[in-house]
Amino acid sequence: MSQQPNVPPRASLELLRAEAADELSVIVDERLRAGEDPWDFMEDLPTVDELVVLTLRAENIAGDGGVRPTAARSERVLRQIGLDYPPLIRAVWRLLGSEPHRTWDASVRTRAS
Repeated sequence: MSQQPNVPPRASLELLRAEAADELSVIVDERLRAGEDPWDFMEDLPTVDELVVLTLRAENIAGDGGVRPTAARSERVLRQIGLDYPPLIRAVWRLLGSEPHRTWDASVRTRAS
């Protein structure tokens, strides 16, 4: 993976996917405990690979001082993730141009409304 300044090297794709699967299970558990109907939110959740891509994107943003990226920079970062992790290319293409990315997150849903 080509490294950006201040961005530490990441673990293997298998580990990234395992971490993302754990995170998704936590999100589902929290929403179920809050009394939400899974029929209402399961389709809004990202796939494991989409969550991996979003995590890598967030790490890139944090490594750049946390400055909110322009649409062009966000697209470049997503495309670079696809180049660095070819098995994630389908997830990258699904996320390109689909802001906001975290529609399953209550804070994003609230701001978008």
